[in-house]
Amino acid sequence: MSPEVTSPSGPKPVADLAKRLGYEFKDARLLELACIHKSYGNEHRSSEPVSVRDNERFEFLGDAVLDLIVSQILLEAFPDCSEGDLSKLRASLVNEKSLARIARALALGDFLLLGKGEQHTGGRDKDSILASTFEAVVAAVYSDGGFSTCNEWVRGLFAERVKLCRDQSALQDFKTRLQEVVQARFKNAPRYEVLNSSGPDHDKTFEIQLLINGDVLAGASGKSKKEAEQSAAKIALEKLEAKLEAKLDPKLEAKLDTK
Repeated sequence: MSPEVTSPSGPKPVADLAKRLGYEFKDARLLELACIHKSYGNEHRSSEPVSVRDNERFEFLGDAVLDLIVSQILLEAFPDCSEGDLSKLRASLVNEKSLARIARALALGDFLLLGKGEQHTGGRDKDSILASTFEAVVAAVYSDGGFSTCNEWVRGLFAERVKLCRDQSALQDFKTRLQEVVQARFKNAPRYEVLNSSGPDHDKTFEIQLLINGDVLAGASGKSKKEAEQSAAKIALEKLEAKLEAKLDPKLEAKLDTK
């Protein structure tokens, strides 16, 4: 089952890929299978059992393993995040484009076995194919080395990406930033009021308004009070920062300062 280079545009041997991955396989056939796209399987391996025809079953397994490991990483990295926020963070890390970027960094496209059609249409650089191949490679590592080994390997790949998420999350804490600006400028704190909530308990929408010194500066809605407050804080922060950069409208400044 070992893929061979048959042309200048053909795949490289998976032994080279194992070196790039930094993992020594006990069973190299698992990595070979992870690199067989369904288009190649349909053209050249249709008589083989489904279990070894292409990498689709590995893609299925790798998706689940990746979700579990990344979920655990995020629970550790973001102890104060809600389930909804964690889901959004996970989606940002394991979506097609994100996984395709990792696949490109590992040069997975160079090792793919593709059918003629995919070869001619640039399949080696398609996000969908690269992301699926990466999931298949995760499954190959998991199948070969077990969960502990795969967990350590995946964590290494995602360490910088999780750090970036943490940094971006801090930057997106608009409530904290607004609190600091208002406290420094007006010696006061923003106040958030719930105007309305609608919808069933499992799918509520909250409408809130944000006040500074008694004046409504922004309003927003969200699927949670926290989400609505963050959105309102972002709007208010943009308004305040724009006015502060313009040395603030004297009338607004006087109004805010005297409240």
